[in-house]
Amino acid sequence: MRKVFLVLFVSFTTIMVGQTAQKRIAEFNLDKKVALQGYDPVAYFTQKKAVKGKSTFTATNEGVIYNFSSQANKEAFVKSPASYEPQYGGWCAYAMGSTGEKVEVDPETFKITNGKLFLFYNAYFNNTLKSWNKDESNLNKKADANWKKIIN
Repeated sequence: MRKVFLVLFVSFTTIMVGQTAQKRIAEFNLDKKVALQGYDPVAYFTQKKAVKGKSTFTATNEGVIYNFSSQANKEAFVKSPASYEPQYGGWCAYAMGSTGEKVEVDPETFKITNGKLFLFYNAYFNNTLKSWNKDESNLNKKADANWKKIIN
């Protein structure tokens, strides 16, 4: 009986993790399954700037690949990936809050608030970080709700 339960549990877990990974790959802002246009998610927090990662230092979290600028950053991410992943799958936080749309970002335009990484569109004289800062609390709540609708 225990073997049957174990087999069913492992099968169910594998299916659920696989579905989660497929959903994340479909909904996250990725280039060939790589997040953040190859930037190092840990560096945003530790160096307070956007640092390009290297393909020699990679880790995968639920189907999403991240590049890192160092082995130490990779190890920090592996210990706690949720602490470093960008909000809203790496899409523009302002657009997610304003309209619920998935809009590309400039990975060098970011903000860390309450230990979370937010990314923003910044091109053609339109830096959405400035707009986000004007109504951050309201936009953050709306973005959270909009992202839940997309990912669930």
